[in-house]
Amino acid sequence: MNCTNSIATENLDVAYDETVIVRSLDMKIPHGKITSIIGPNGCGKSTVLKAVGRILKPKSGLVYLSGDDIRKLSTKEVAQKMAILPQTPTAPRGLTVSELVAYGRFPHQKGFGKLTPDDKKIVQWALLVTKLTEFEHREVDTLSGGQRQRVWIAMALAQKTDLILLDEPTTYLDLAHQLEVLELLHDLNRSQEVTIVMVLHDLNLAARFSDYMIAIRDGNVIKYGTPNEVMTTDVLKDVFNIDAQIVREPRTSRPVCITYDLLRSDDLNFDEVIAV
Repeated sequence: MNCTNSIATENLDVAYDETVIVRSLDMKIPHGKITSIIGPNGCGKSTVLKAVGRILKPKSGLVYLSGDDIRKLSTKEVAQKMAILPQTPTAPRGLTVSELVAYGRFPHQKGFGKLTPDDKKIVQWALLVTKLTEFEHREVDTLSGGQRQRVWIAMALAQKTDLILLDEPTTYLDLAHQLEVLELLHDLNRSQEVTIVMVLHDLNLAARFSDYMIAIRDGNVIKYGTPNEVMTTDVLKDVFNIDAQIVREPRTSRPVCITYDLLRSDDLNFDEVIAV
């Protein structure tokens, strides 16, 4: 397996009970890049993320992490290589920012888990790069949604992994905080060479901040490539069943969906449906 890929899957099937959500998935996540997974609700985006993050056990197939079969790695080894943030993480009440970020050092600790001087330096570094130093003694519950999301990202950074998986990191955030979080992830990728894989609903944000995009429908990869290759009228038609108009955003030259219409079946006469 080529180690230039942070994650790769081969013929991966993932199921909830007997219902197969993802079928025969072959996917490669390049090292050192930002990759976004897009697709309609219920298509398997979060399921894929949970499978490669070893939260869900695949029904069949293989997942490789930095070239290693993830089944053969211990939980601690996986946590030292990969951090994963769920869609709506929650922290115990009363926990301060620095205390939560310090949890990121757990995979590297020995014995009774007391923070070493090196651990404390890494926690302070994570707070610094996420611009949270002034909040380190604040309780997480008292922060805004965007600030809380930065705390969780800081905790992932404190794990000192080369790979971070994020499931809908902009959920429930307003426009300004969405940009704040995605600009942070973009800066971390460029300055720290952290590989970022995230599930996003907003196609325009995915195209703006990603090096690569993976479009999924019904558990299958429909298209993989750069934003220019994925954000096309034909691909969005196949993935979302929409007729999208794509233009170039003048400041970034990235593709942007400015409007779209729902594609309807040619043989469905809505006048007759309404009359009935």
